[in-house]
Amino acid sequence: MLRYVLVLIGLIGLVEPRGVRAQGLPVRGSVGITNKGISFVPAFSLGKPAIEFRNAIGRRLRFEPELRFALEDGRPWSFIFWWRYDLRSDEKWHLRVGAHPALSFTTRTVEGEALIVARRFLAGEVAVRYRLTPQVLAGVYYLYAHGLEPSVHRHGHFLSVQPGLTFSVHPGWVLGLYPQVYYLRLDERQGFYAATSLTLSLPRTPFSLSVLVNKILHTRITGEDWLWNVSLIYRYRM
Repeated sequence: MLRYVLVLIGLIGLVEPRGVRAQGLPVRGSVGITNKGISFVPAFSLGKPAIEFRNAIGRRLRFEPELRFALEDGRPWSFIFWWRYDLRSDEKWHLRVGAHPALSFTTRTVEGEALIVARRFLAGEVAVRYRLTPQVLAGVYYLYAHGLEPSVHRHGHFLSVQPGLTFSVHPGWVLGLYPQVYYLRLDERQGFYAATSLTLSLPRTPFSLSVLVNKILHTRITGEDWLWNVSLIYRYRM
């Protein structure tokens, strides 16, 4: 567990990275605890309590690592090392491209011993978002992932339509509703899904609560019909 903590500190900057403040690069991130680690790709769901660390270093070009661990025993769940670049970002439009290498971890039993096995992936993304009003936005997101191991899918496509709505429910309390309908294709299998995320930002604190629900519409990909989790998120800036 100690080595994972050391990797975490070095990569996501929970302590101030050397030279970052001197170069004037902003650092921000979040720590989230969830009752059930789930993924929109069913094979990558953890299915048990998890902790997730996200960080972003930079402005228009950013390094955004995401490190996820099982909460019970500290076992790594997935490491994603995003590089993202904003092609356009203003009051109305946001256009972003990104790419990453990633590791997804699973446990296998070899001669009676449980071993943690890393599966390698390369991926790229395009995200487009348009703000209709200060409270309403519409977006489209596409992700392509290529598996490097024979035991995982070689080609993955994720395409999502992502509207969003934010509004104040009480002075200082902000509620965000983010439904989406998405298409997932893993090699020759495909499916259609619906998901909704509901986020409540707490007043005068860096904490927020988030609920995610995912439902299969029609699919040939093995996975649970309903998935849901609840997360407590702490956000920070340096």
